Amino acid sequence: MTSLDIAHRRLANQHIVQPTFKQPGDVVRWLGAVQAQDYAGAKWALGLRLRGVTDDDIDQAFGAGSILRTHLMRPTWHFVTPLDIGWLLALTGPRVHAVNGYMYRKLELDSAIFKRSNATLAKALRGGKQLTRNELRGVLQKAGIATDGELRMGYLMMRAELDGLVCSGARRGKQFTYALVDERAPRAKTLEREEALAELAARYFMSRGPATVQDFAKWSGLTITDAKRGLEEVRHQLRREVVDGQAYWLSRSTSSANGASPTACLLSIYDEYISGYKDRRAIGEAEVGAQLSALGNALSYVIVVDGQIVGTWRRTFSKDAVVIEPKLFSRLTQAENRAVASAAGRYGKFLQRTVVWA
Repeated sequence: MTSLDIAHRRLANQHIVQPTFKQPGDVVRWLGAVQAQDYAGAKWALGLRLRGVTDDDIDQAFGAGSILRTHLMRPTWHFVTPLDIGWLLALTGPRVHAVNGYMYRKLELDSAIFKRSNATLAKALRGGKQLTRNELRGVLQKAGIATDGELRMGYLMMRAELDGLVCSGARRGKQFTYALVDERAPRAKTLEREEALAELAARYFMSRGPATVQDFAKWSGLTITDAKRGLEEVRHQLRREVVDGQAYWLSRSTSSANGASPTACLLSIYDEYISGYKDRRAIGEAEVGAQLSALGNALSYVIVVDGQIVGTWRRTFSKDAVVIEPKLFSRLTQAENRAVASAAGRYGKFLQRTVVWA
């Protein structure tokens, strides 16, 4: 198995090439969780893996609560399903609290304050109410809980998410709201810790393999010890292959066929194809990583051809069009340029807009 094989198999297992899923929740369940701090990019990450679905369709699924958004794992916002939100939070929440400990102390947030704020939030949202962050800020301030600055308010809300109290409600226009988890996900599944480790490991390696245990630990936020325990529970479901002395794990049913070439896709920088691994050498040479790092916060999206990162892209909107500005790291062949244009067309169809190249 070569680096190119690894990339092609990941594209297949993540359902980026030849997508078969029909509902947003099906994609999220397959992947376990989908990074979603960039809401627009996260919607496209789902749309890319679905057949015939538009941006509006995913907004509707989010509004209806068939996919939820909350903090867990590393931590950052992720899409999860209502069925999975409970056990995922129970498994990964304690590690996130440990990571957040310094900021809790810096912001003078202790267990007594969190207890009061959670009780206040629960009372305000009970009965199906869905409120924005600013509305909840007012509720907390009225209860005598300081919310000075966006950072303190952010950690109060993140704690409520990690404690399994609140998650996303439906958007109100372009504003996000919060709702109670027990009302938004009344049938959330619970798992014992060992079961949860095994379930998360199975989801990860089935959907993202070939991958290493270090990749799994980085993605999940688990310790290497816990990542190994989860893998050990499900290794009988997986195939092990060694590349350059490193063990990779993947589904036994994964095909080694690369399929049509060239293929291209336009991805969010937070797409699971990028963010789902610690070691990204299989999807770009060292100089590509250096070019990405040099762009820093200016980076929004990446262009992938045959599994390899070949450039970046930006989008802006005009009246009925999406304007795409590509920045390639090297010259592409005519066939590769056609594949990239086709990928842009697919993105335009998802947004229901005409694509214009800048």
